[in-house]
Amino acid sequence: MSENDKVLCSFCGKDKQDTNILIAGTSAHICDLCIEQAHEIVKEDAADEVFIANDFTLLKPKEIKAHLDDFVIGQDDAKKVMSVAVYNHYKRILQPDTSDEDIEIEKSNIIMVGRTGTGKTLIARSIAKLLKVPFCIADATVLTEAGYVGEDVESILTRLLQAADYDVEKAKRGIVFIDEIDKVARKSDNPSITRDVSGEGVQQAMLKLLEGTIVNVPPQGGRKHPDQKMIALDTKDILFISGGAFDGIEQHISSRMNTRSIGFKSASEGTIDKENLLQYIAPQDLKSFGLIPELIGRMPVVTHLNPLDRAALKLILTEPRNALTKQYQKLFDMDGISLTFDKKAIDIIVDKAMEFKLGARGLRSICETIMLDAMFEFPSDESKKELKITTTYVRAQLTKHSFTKLKVA
Repeated sequence: MSENDKVLCSFCGKDKQDTNILIAGTSAHICDLCIEQAHEIVKEDAADEVFIANDFTLLKPKEIKAHLDDFVIGQDDAKKVMSVAVYNHYKRILQPDTSDEDIEIEKSNIIMVGRTGTGKTLIARSIAKLLKVPFCIADATVLTEAGYVGEDVESILTRLLQAADYDVEKAKRGIVFIDEIDKVARKSDNPSITRDVSGEGVQQAMLKLLEGTIVNVPPQGGRKHPDQKMIALDTKDILFISGGAFDGIEQHISSRMNTRSIGFKSASEGTIDKENLLQYIAPQDLKSFGLIPELIGRMPVVTHLNPLDRAALKLILTEPRNALTKQYQKLFDMDGISLTFDKKAIDIIVDKAMEFKLGARGLRSICETIMLDAMFEFPSDESKKELKITTTYVRAQLTKHSFTKLKVA
């Protein structure tokens, strides 16, 4: 056989005798190895369309909660509610097209109520990371009604598109966490000659977004312009999770439950935990606080996060996969420095955090204060290879940085 008569793979150039199978086409040949590689490329390309099915179908609510337990201390009720709501949401998306059936499952957006530092954002971020779906955090405090100074509501979806690398199909199944939702509460029940453009106006603008509609989103955010190129994004399968501290909502809960009755005790007063009234949160309390009924109706799943007690704060410092002490140990380990914490030193940090009443964020502030001098000096001193955080060291650092009201049992 001459060189011209040799049968070669048109893709990789291998001779027929070097392949297991060589398939002939009308004017070309392809070997079995090139077929396998082409199949892998097609599978990867198709993965973008079915990525949610591959990553989520096996995850049941208990499995989602078990994952959250690795990152979030306590808050079992909130984690259970979130796990069920998220599972049902994506189960709804994955169901085959049932256009011939009468039953259409509506999506269930979520609203979380809890004090600062109790884990609202952490729960939402942990779920998105587990599901491998695009996730973004939007701050409701910067939103204003369309046409006024500030950001339009559609800018929330711009962040989601950016998180999905502008893949519209991925963004359609993402999760949006709207933080500080309580800051767009209606400013007053009294009619006013001025528009409530950063309160009720924002809530009204969010209604169709939450329910599900096709929104024209500016790719780079900012204001919409007539000649600007827009990206059409359908929000019916986007899960919206909103969270807020709702500072003062306990008064509305207390009033509704009649816990402030004067003279005679209410029948249920003996069973009410007045230290944690948030556990009795109901949609009518959100309405009394200043959210409009239409918005509450589009976020039907309402859950609360309990205030963190001393035991929870101590666990947050040491137990989770990304615990604060582990983070600092990792930082020092990068410089070849061994860092250890005494148990009593951790107790002092927790006691101080309880005074601040800032939850997990208060822990971070105190730890930063305690570790500041060491993080400044140790990297430059080659002789220092070990640091032990003791009660003496903690007290000295807190005193040095004006934390003078420390109460140690």
